[in-house]
Parts: sequence; C-alpha cells; structure tokens
Amino acid sequence: MNRTMRAILAVIFILIITFCAISIFQDIGRLLKVDITEKKIYTLSEGSKAILGKLNQPIKLKLYYAETAALKGPDQIRYFNNYYQFVKSLLDEYETSAKGMVDLKVIDPRPFSDDEEDAIRHGLQKYAITEDENFFFGLVVQTQFGVEKSIPFFSPDRQSFVEYDISYLIDTAITRQKTKIGIMSSLPVTGEDVSGYMAQMMAMQGKRPKPAWVFVEQLRGKYEVESIAADCNEIEDIDILLVVHPKDLPEQTVFAIDQFILKGGRTIICIDPHCVVDKPDRQTMMMMQQVPSSSSNLPQLLKTWGLKMPESTFAGDRSLALKRALRRDQRPEPIIGFLEFLPGCFNTDDSVTANLNQVTVLMGGVLEEITDGQDSETKIERKPLLFTTDRGNAWKTDNYFELTMPNPAELMKKFSDGNKPVNLGYLVTGKFKSAFPDGIEIPVDPNDDSKGTKKVTGLTESSEDCAVVIFSDVDFISDMLAYQQSFFGNVVVGDNSALLLNSIEAIGGSSDLISIRSRGNFERPFVVVDQIEKDAEKETAEEEAKINAEINGFQNELQTILSSAGKGEEGIIGSTILQKKKEVELKIHKAQRDLRDVKMRKRERIEKLGNKLRFANMFPAPAVVLIIAVGLGIYRSVRKRHYIGTE
Repeated sequence: MNRTMRAILAVIFILIITFCAISIFQDIGRLLKVDITEKKIYTLSEGSKAILGKLNQPIKLKLYYAETAALKGPDQIRYFNNYYQFVKSLLDEYETSAKGMVDLKVIDPRPFSDDEEDAIRHGLQKYAITEDENFFFGLVVQTQFGVEKSIPFFSPDRQSFVEYDISYLIDTAITRQKTKIGIMSSLPVTGEDVSGYMAQMMAMQGKRPKPAWVFVEQLRGKYEVESIAADCNEIEDIDILLVVHPKDLPEQTVFAIDQFILKGGRTIICIDPHCVVDKPDRQTMMMMQQVPSSSSNLPQLLKTWGLKMPESTFAGDRSLALKRALRRDQRPEPIIGFLEFLPGCFNTDDSVTANLNQVTVLMGGVLEEITDGQDSETKIERKPLLFTTDRGNAWKTDNYFELTMPNPAELMKKFSDGNKPVNLGYLVTGKFKSAFPDGIEIPVDPNDDSKGTKKVTGLTESSEDCAVVIFSDVDFISDMLAYQQSFFGNVVVGDNSALLLNSIEAIGGSSDLISIRSRGNFERPFVVVDQIEKDAEKETAEEEAKINAEINGFQNELQTILSSAGKGEEGIIGSTILQKKKEVELKIHKAQRDLRDVKMRKRERIEKLGNKLRFANMFPAPAVVLIIAVGLGIYRSVRKRHYIGTE
C-alpha cells in the first residue's frame, strides 16, 4: 500500500472517528447540559417531572413548525425562529425526563404535503405567507387510546408559560375527568347572554353584547365553566365556586354559598370596597338618580372564618404605589391605592404565591383577622397570601367622589406609614361552622309577600375540611390590569391571572401545575435601578417642591398684576405695571431655570449610579480573563527559565 493510499485511509478513519465522537458526545451532552439562566427556564420544574412520572402509557408529541416558510416570511414571522428553538429545547427535556414514555417528532409541514393536511386536521392555526406557503407553529399530543390534545399556536404572549401549557396538555391528555367551575358575579364577567327582543334592540342601536372577561376565556379552555345566577337558592353539580364582586346578594344566595362550602365545595371569593370596573353607564345613573354602590362584601361569611373587610378602607404602601397620569395635562404621580406587589409581598410557604413576581391591585381592601366571638374549639387556619411591606397601612375615604374623580396628592395625604404588613389575600382551611346555624326565612311565594315565609335549614357545620381563598380586590383579574391588547390578541401582564389560576388549582388539588405556572413570569424587576431612582428623587424632591411653589406664587402674582391693570394700560412703555410684569416674568424664568438644573442634577446622579452598576456588571468577566492570562504568562515564563536553567 503506497503512501497516498495510506493518507487517504487515514483521513477517512479520522472523519469516521470524528463523526462518531460528535454523535456520542451529543447523546452524553443531553445528560450533562447545564442551565445557567436565573430561573432555570430550560430545566423542567418538579411539577412537570411529577406529571411525566404519572405516565402509564407512551405518548407522542408532534411539534409542527414551518421552518422553511419562516425563512421566507416577514420579520414578524422570522422572530419565531428563536422562540421555536426555545420550545424545541424544552420538549427535548420532556423526552429525556420521561425515560422512554415520550416520543418527540419535529415536523416542517410543506405546502400540499400530508404533514400540512395533518396540521390542519389537528386544528393548528395557519398564517398565509405567500400564495402557497403557510406558517404553522403548534403542538399535538397523542395517546395510545386515541386522545388528542393540541396547542393550536405558540403565541408570543404565552412564551413565559410555555412549560405550563405543555404540561397541562399532557396532564389533560392522560386525565379523563374535567373540573367544573361555577362563576357567580354581579358583573357580566361571563359575557352578556342576550337573545330575542333585546338582541334585536341592541342590533338596531349598533351595540354588541359585552364579551366575557379574558380570564373566563382562559378557564373555558381548561375547565368546564358554568354561570351561576346571583339570586340562586342552591349551588350544586360544580367542583369549584368562583364568586366575583358579590354585590347586594340576597340572603338565600349567601346561605347557598355557605352550604356549598360546608359540603366540601372549594370556593374562591373576590370582594372589593371599591370596584373600579363596576362603572354604571350614564343612562343607568340617570334612572337611579343616585350614585350606585361599587363595593361588595360578605361580612356574615367572613366573620365565621375569623376575618373582616372594613368599608371604605383601602390598603396602601408608599414603596409599592405606582405612578400614573390621570389626565393628559398632568405629570405621573404615585397613587396610593394603585399598588404593584413584588417579591417579598407573597407567601413563599404556599404554592399559590411561592414563585410570583408581580401582581397589580387597584383600590384593594384590607382583610383583618378577628378573634372576638370566635369559638376556641373551632380549628381554622388562616394563611395570608398577599400583603404589603412592613410600611403598609390602611387609609380611608370620606365620600364616593374621592374615588371616582381621584386626586393622587389628596389621597396620599390620607395615608401614613405603618409598621406591619396589610393583608389583601387569605387561604382559610379547616372545619367551618355555618354562618346561619338557625337557618333562614324565605318567602313562601316570592311574588306574593302576603303568603308569609318558611324556614329553610341546612348543615350547621362541616364534616370534612373546607378550603376558601379570599381576595379583597376584584380589579386585579379584570382585562384592565391582568391583560394587554397586542397584535396577537390579549397578552398576560404580570402574575395577576397566575394568582387566580394558581388558587383554582390549589384548592382543586392540581399542585403539580401550580409549581409550573408560578415559574412563568421571567421578567425580573430592576430592583437596584428602581432604588437608585428613588434615592435620587428623594434627594431633590424637597428642592423641586420649593421651586414649584415659588413658580406658582410668581404666576399668581402675575395674574394679579394683569387683572388689576386698566384696559390697555399693561402695554404702555415705561408704565409701572409693565415693569412689574417684566420683573415677575424674569423671576418665573429664573425659577424655571433653577428647576431644570435640579432635574439635570437628578438625571446626572441616576446616570452616574447607573454607569457604576453597568461597570460592576461588565468588569468581572474581563477581569477573570485578564487574571488567567497573566497567570498563564507568569507560569510559562517560570517554566521557560526552569528549562534554560536545567540546560
């Protein structure tokens, strides 16, 4: 064998060895991968692993992604390439963790192919890119028993909840029973059910029935949802009861809720001292000729559980208050009732709130524990879920109009810092007693009071443990706070919806899914940067307020001068009035220049501290590389001298 042939064979063997090594290390690498992201977004949570551990049958995961079509699409479509890599990496983790029980298949559905037909048959959404090309990005789960579940489209607004959506899909595919949720509310949260004459009238007026709130649509995608009348006499055939803004409920309905809970029915209650989304239209206000109430409460039931929510009393915390401009001509000001709860405001010992990052509440009430009149033998556990910082406190309003036409500065004056947290959410468990131990009296004939009443009785105490979750705010689950409109529809904002859904799954028993969704919000609050800005604003706040007061005083003085001048007198050259006017205008100009200087110093301080923070974040990596390089240089120099010395 000549040298040329040996060289060719050597190259071939080297290539074979290289490809084999790559293949081997790829398989080994799947087990040796390291997730260095802060929230381990490429690592499956314990909840997902628990769901995979329940698999008693192999399942197929089919990921449809039109990769070829995406390369030809606009920027909005090409964006999904990175998103696809993230989803695929996560699905690889599912396949690895399932130990042979999950078979993952990635499909690029080409035009007019069987794969494209299958994608359409499975109900995946398609977006036309060209005349022939369609874009798909969805997932199908198939079991051996013919059960099929799908995510029609991986929308960007759900990127933070991809793991939850996938695990939920697998969990529902292997679980046949579907939880039934009943929603009772004085608001049209489930949408307006209009038919017949009313539908015709609304159509003639160009109106449309109000749609369901977004969180209800989310529930309908995962549970069986039923609307329960706010004047019902009995609640049955549901697993979980969700009571939203129970305003002016009749006694028999409150009794029905009481009996449902005592029978072991899981319940979530959202009450509110002032529900902002409960706004009556002008026509309704004109007909009522009075200001309708926007508060809701269930004091009888709360007292039984050792809680109360005082009327016209709200939770406040300066450090959590958000800045908003209520009108276009106003600058943003902190609103003491508009609070953004951050880590440290959630109970980390409960799966409902353990991993939440951001929940926004608007004019939320205060939940207080009471012990007077409570039976010492009744073992009820009250666990706070949502609370302010230690500086939180309650504040009150004097009338309804302070809330409908709020003045942030005036509301802030009503607040003073406290020394302990204020609670806005509770999980109450234990054996409950009835709020109506003697039953209630109801009319024999609701349409005829003359026929008298009859007594209705029920359970006086529960025979098994009960569970109720209570929140003192309704607005946090509204479309206004929990979601935001985008090109792809409603986008989840913060963890408002996660808080409600976690509560449903906690009392419904799906703790595995809670631990997954709670990882959902990958947004990290800029705590250090926010503190830098707060410190800078604190240093200049007093000086700014003083200058603004001077400017207001000068402007008032100028108005007084102009109003005291005779007609045409203010324009006479050399007149005393004109001279005074110029002097005041110069003072205003100087004060405004001083104010700009103060704001500039504040901005420079923020940027200076920001540069320090940026330098602190960027310096360590080059410093480590430099130290290693210097160390290697010294080592090589010492070794070189050693070799020269030995020669």
